[in-house]
Amino acid sequence: MKDARDLFLAANPLRPPGAGTAVAVAGGLGPYENTRAALRSIDLSQVRGRRVLLKPNVGRVAAPDSGVVTNPQVVAAAIDAFREAGAEVAVGESPIVGVNMPEAFEAAGLTAIAARRGCRLIDMDRRRFTEVALPDGRAIHHVRVCQDVFDFDLVVSIPVMKMHMHTGVTLAIKNMKGCLWRRSKVELHMLPPIKDDTAKPIDVAIADMSSVLRPHLALVDGTVGMEGLGPGAGRARPLGVVLAGTDAYAADAVACRLMGVDARQIPHLRFGAERGYGVIELPRIEVAPGDWLRWAAPFAAPPENLTIEFPNITVLDRNSCSACQSTLLLFLQKHREKLFDYFSSDGPIHIAIGKGHADLPAGTLCLGNCTINQRGKGIFVPGCPPVGSQILRVVAEG
Repeated sequence: MKDARDLFLAANPLRPPGAGTAVAVAGGLGPYENTRAALRSIDLSQVRGRRVLLKPNVGRVAAPDSGVVTNPQVVAAAIDAFREAGAEVAVGESPIVGVNMPEAFEAAGLTAIAARRGCRLIDMDRRRFTEVALPDGRAIHHVRVCQDVFDFDLVVSIPVMKMHMHTGVTLAIKNMKGCLWRRSKVELHMLPPIKDDTAKPIDVAIADMSSVLRPHLALVDGTVGMEGLGPGAGRARPLGVVLAGTDAYAADAVACRLMGVDARQIPHLRFGAERGYGVIELPRIEVAPGDWLRWAAPFAAPPENLTIEFPNITVLDRNSCSACQSTLLLFLQKHREKLFDYFSSDGPIHIAIGKGHADLPAGTLCLGNCTINQRGKGIFVPGCPPVGSQILRVVAEG
């Protein structure tokens, strides 16, 4: 079995020696044909006889075109292109905590895509992990990587273009976090401050992770992205493009520009680029076609204060992960008005998530296992994260 250095840090067979940094953008043809068009910029002849793992973003149960999960036709086109080039192909994902992977594959339309092609779908949490050292890590010094990853010769990151409430955006670099085993993904959201560094630990940790876990190819799905409260509770944003590049940092930088974001303002991309893991300066990237900016359309950023979105509700968030935040936000979008049937109208409803609370107001709705130490303050709903129906049931039983 390969180790991480052999798999990720060896010469990339999809990127010839001396090749410049290039990203292809394709739009206007539909998700399948856009993907095939973008992939024509890559010499896939080097994959013959190799095993290729496609790593889409399917960590949540969501429908195609929701902006939450990778479009199944993008994955279908990638399967077809790599198989035609002579590769053995499989699709794998490690979901967020509490998500059933077969259910997520089904909801995203990938079960049907894979069945028609006889392509293997892998729940990468079913096997044990491989511990991978990060010698250059600052926030983290090792990661637990799903062992299935090392069964392959090449890894292709296929994210959705999304804004992200914690990291600004989530694209090909951050999508590799889905190669981390089970709850170890959550741990990146719960890191202590870094000594003598004001940067958010999660941003540094993603750069640390990418010191080793860098995909051989980034295939960014901008068919329908997500703006606002990404990665799971924002608004779907149709863009109708697909990007391909062998430098995932460069692909992310071009995707950022299409979303109206400067990649240099995204900490994990800036930190990784400063360490030499990839290129994010657009003048150094050869982007084709030359008029690629015709597809640019600014995405709304996440609001800085969640109470702007939900008046009369105060969200108290201390060191929560995006799984708990997304669950809460989706719950409030659907059930906010029902909460006022069960809480006093004298003031705002306080809702706490995350494990960093030293104290909370009396009557606080405490969501998730991380708030268990504050359960005496009000209503406690266990789970990691709890589902919306469970939250409503516990509140109603009060």
